[in-house]
Amino acid sequence: MFIGEWNKSVILTYIGMSFAVIGIFMAFSGNVPEAYATLIVAGVCDLFDGAVARRCKRNEKQKLFGVQLDSLVDVLSFLALPIAICISIGMNKWYHMVIMVVFCICGIARLAYFNVTSEGGDEPVSHYRGLPVTYTALIMPVVYLLHMVIPKEWFMIGYAVVMLIVAMLNVLDIKVVKPRGIAYACFGIMAIVMLILYLVVL
Repeated sequence: MFIGEWNKSVILTYIGMSFAVIGIFMAFSGNVPEAYATLIVAGVCDLFDGAVARRCKRNEKQKLFGVQLDSLVDVLSFLALPIAICISIGMNKWYHMVIMVVFCICGIARLAYFNVTSEGGDEPVSHYRGLPVTYTALIMPVVYLLHMVIPKEWFMIGYAVVMLIVAMLNVLDIKVVKPRGIAYACFGIMAIVMLILYLVVL
């Protein structure tokens, strides 16, 4: 009846996407802490959706659909949502727009590269080549906390610089170890701590 895949192997991906949409709404409504909280949740969903999908019995078509779906959702969660947050916190100068464009170009290039290498079986098993865009959900919420301890003008400069660094790391041919075992637990704990900060403290 419907095109696409709607089985349990993609449910977590759709949940992450839903939080990203909510986050964009929150950002443009001026609710910055809540928007960051949704970014963190979207990151957690992306961290675990692959592991959940691998536990499901899938045919080759469903696997390829999952790869494409994951990247499309990543564009929304880790490129569009962070940019919405940037606009919400006051990054509205011409050079901020340039930085956002570069951020998107590098992120999309990274995702396209991942799709090609994943489909062709060329993606290394033990590490990523280039920083996955998902790490934006870990890096930018931590950086935003600096606004509480440094002057706004310096914070805005620092935030923009970090965005550029993340963009460059997306496309630099560097090895980034894939999280395994206890790393998932560590990321989960970090996410819980950050969510408490953003939803309770801030």
